[in-house]
Amino acid sequence: MRRVLVAGLDCAAPSLMFGRFLEDLPNVKSLIKSGVYGRLRSCDPPITVPAWMVMATGRSPGSLGLYGFRYRRYGEYRKFSIASSKSILAPKVWDVVARHGGKSCVFAVPPSYPPTRVEGCLVSCFLTPSSKVDYTYPRDLKPELEEAAGEYVPDVLFRTEEKERLLGELWDMTEQHMKAIMYLLGNKQWDFFMFVEIGLDRVQHAFWKYFDETHHLHVPDSKFKTVVRDYYAMLDRFLGEILDALDRDTVLLVVSDHGAKAMKGAFSVNDWLMRMGYLKVKGRPEPGVRIGEAEVDWKKTVAWGWGGYYARIFLNVEGREPEGTVKPDEYEKVRDKLAHDLKQICGPNGEPWRTRVLKPDRVFKVCRGYPPDLMVYFDDLSWRSAGTFGYENPYLPENDTGPDDAVHDYHGVFILYDPKGRRRGVRAEMNIMDVAPTVLRIMGLPVPEGVEGRVAEEVL
Repeated sequence: MRRVLVAGLDCAAPSLMFGRFLEDLPNVKSLIKSGVYGRLRSCDPPITVPAWMVMATGRSPGSLGLYGFRYRRYGEYRKFSIASSKSILAPKVWDVVARHGGKSCVFAVPPSYPPTRVEGCLVSCFLTPSSKVDYTYPRDLKPELEEAAGEYVPDVLFRTEEKERLLGELWDMTEQHMKAIMYLLGNKQWDFFMFVEIGLDRVQHAFWKYFDETHHLHVPDSKFKTVVRDYYAMLDRFLGEILDALDRDTVLLVVSDHGAKAMKGAFSVNDWLMRMGYLKVKGRPEPGVRIGEAEVDWKKTVAWGWGGYYARIFLNVEGREPEGTVKPDEYEKVRDKLAHDLKQICGPNGEPWRTRVLKPDRVFKVCRGYPPDLMVYFDDLSWRSAGTFGYENPYLPENDTGPDDAVHDYHGVFILYDPKGRRRGVRAEMNIMDVAPTVLRIMGLPVPEGVEGRVAEEVL
């Protein structure tokens, strides 16, 4: 069984890693000269949950029943659940490794809280409530790891105006993660190692407007203008430490779950649905109210939406929802009309948008769980979907739930470095569902039945 280490950099953007910041990333530069690299097409939707599990299993969000951090409870208007490790029933790469007698180290791969049993060791992800809970498998790994690397920091509060505080917390968290990862790398037996660093996602969402001159909220000559570049450089130094620790037979795969780009604003989808007559409320809602807190007249409502980096639209279907208004035999007609109307939305100055509207049952071979009826990417993901509503103007210059400068993009990154490989400096494209079967091929292990991805022969 050949060893593979997957270094996950959440939200790493090809335009920055392979472009704008490349000259400041000597280890990345060396890796792409010595291996195969390029853009990694994320899943639909291109968000952290489900993307990392799509990567780890080779299965689509539909197969996993994961369409975001939250998921609806069947027949409920307001109640929802949060994705967790218990949501994942498909075998991950480390499960396949275990079946064939190997061991794995898994660090912060979402969603992995609560920690589950693995053949090896596991540290749960950013969904971990705090360091006070059990976040490792085995349980006695927790005190061992804290002695070696300090108290675990699962995440930081990144939607804040307290940038100085956030900056310190981001660096402290990432350094603590690095110490923990390096300790596991050198002190535990493993055939497969995978970690995810969430800090890059946080730093881009919090500091993008300071370096991007094209951002509509750009702050010129800010003391924070080099923060994102500096963070990429810190990760590059970490990759150098990892390379120094690996033997000449271990394959390194650097990946991100999706990319990033400037946020143009947030669009209040429920205000639009109200204006179009799809959503009915009793009285005018207060600005900033969530759909679960509003006085919705469900007996007259056709559709409502959830916010996020993409919009999830739900139809109020008779027999499915408690007070459904859309008859089952009219479902497709209503859904098509709503999809058409969504595509006609223009920007705040009448400029055309490139809005994509997806039907989950047409995108995925199977839709487990409770998918939305429509998935909407406003202006090709450039505008976030506001989860709150009640505004005079549905076009919000900033995110409705706290400062956020960036949105997700379809393409993340990958670099495949095989010390014994013959392909050097080759640029290619890869799909996120192909990562798991490709890793298993490198390790000399069979690909399980039901995997939807393929072995990416072009990168091997």
